Amino acid sequence: MEFLTSVGFLTGLATALALILVFANKKLSVYEDPRIGQVQDMLPGANCGACGSPGCAAFSEEVVAGKVMPSKCSVGGPETAEVIANFLGIDAGQADRKVARLLCAGGCDVADHIAHYEGYSSCRAAATVAGGSKACSWGCLGLADCEKVCDFDAIHMGSTGLPVVDADKCTACGDCVDICPKGLFELHSENQHLFVQCKSQLAGDPATDLCRVACTGCGICVSDAPAGLIEIKNNLAIVNKHDFTQQTEIATLRCPTGAIQWLAKQQFPKEQHETKALNV
Repeated sequence: MEFLTSVGFLTGLATALALILVFANKKLSVYEDPRIGQVQDMLPGANCGACGSPGCAAFSEEVVAGKVMPSKCSVGGPETAEVIANFLGIDAGQADRKVARLLCAGGCDVADHIAHYEGYSSCRAAATVAGGSKACSWGCLGLADCEKVCDFDAIHMGSTGLPVVDADKCTACGDCVDICPKGLFELHSENQHLFVQCKSQLAGDPATDLCRVACTGCGICVSDAPAGLIEIKNNLAIVNKHDFTQQTEIATLRCPTGAIQWLAKQQFPKEQHETKALNV
């Protein structure tokens, strides 16, 4: 009898708990729009964060909620954005496509080294030893951390030891920005073409003694450019990139070292270093 009573009690308790769980599930469940999963299936699944969301699932939620446009997914490109837009019946939007740019042109052909580094092949590792082997303490160390971390094969090391970004493959995920110990990578609009390819804060001859294409802070570009486009901060020319319509190549013409350049998709065209050699 005691056995049957125990079994009956446990059965009743289990039934009661099951009913409570069913009731709680109905009361506490949060509705999820089934379109979120469908949109996520349309995405490339890179989970790179280039869209500004922590992953494809979060991006899908924001698209379905109308918080962002499908075109924010730079990995999927216009084709994916159009498919998602047609599915949801919304505008795909026009994305301001961004690409990674290296703000250093001091390759082994123009920049000096003061030591030979031997150790773990990593820019981060080398930078911990007195800032690295390069004479210019702001310059690229060329040990390819950026190339290794890029999941999209958009970066490869060039012949002068500098990383070269393939603008067509770049998704602006920002991994190269995060990994560079010198802070030389930045994400910029594809519509921006005027860049100072230098981070040195030395002025005049001390800058060019270390790197022949360094910005010397001379201010010639400031004089030649439209008012407010370029300014000198800490002996370095800075392009104010708020208005791309003001960009003009005239700011590059009299630069004595070629540190300021007008860039298209390819950051280091063959003729660029030839021009620099004539200027030095």
